[in-house]
Amino acid sequence: MRTTAPGRLVRSRQSLIAAVTGTAVVVLVALGLFLPLAGLLIGVTASSAGLVPFPGLSVTAVTLVGIVVVAALLLFAVTRRRPASAWAAAVFAVLVSLAVTAFPVIAVAAGSAERVSDVGPLLGDLWQRFTGGS
Repeated sequence: MRTTAPGRLVRSRQSLIAAVTGTAVVVLVALGLFLPLAGLLIGVTASSAGLVPFPGLSVTAVTLVGIVVVAALLLFAVTRRRPASAWAAAVFAVLVSLAVTAFPVIAVAAGSAERVSDVGPLLGDLWQRFTGGS
């Protein structure tokens, strides 16, 4: 599907197929993994009265940066003349979307581990108050 018209965005049919496939997989990851996972983690944070921290600001920042990177990679894929570079860009876009999906789990796990280290001294203090300070 080569064309001689200047300014044409799509360079080849194979590049278009790579970009469309990458876009479809990224959308499936976003709708099937990221949104349910983020909703679950937000729900756990809300139901635990803040004992399980959800870093909303950092998750939002990583998501926005991920959207920009994925969009750039998919645009790069559709504008390539060679199918191999288009497929590589589409695969990298999918990998970035999976990394963005994994970030909330990692952030919540790290925050929860930090909170667990704070629970030990709190329980020790409560135990001393309950038993009379010995």
